[in-house]
Amino acid sequence: MENIVKKVCKELGITQKELAERLGVSADTISNWAKGKTKTPKWALELFRLMKLESKLKEKDQKLDEIIRIAQSLKSE
Repeated sequence: MENIVKKVCKELGITQKELAERLGVSADTISNWAKGKTKTPKWALELFRLMKLESKLKEKDQKLDEIIRIAQSLKSE
């Protein structure tokens, strides 16, 4: 089973160092979670879920912006 920290980093396209910065914890803390040395706390798991949701919403916004640009370009033809 893939570690949740590694999975989140992969899904978000960020490094463990960047994840640490976003969460306001040290890179060592993230490393310990990723290696299973310490248990990832529930609050961090919830933040991972919210970060993934935010990422999906941004992707949908970008797609919608592209659709609007295409529609506007077709309208002006």
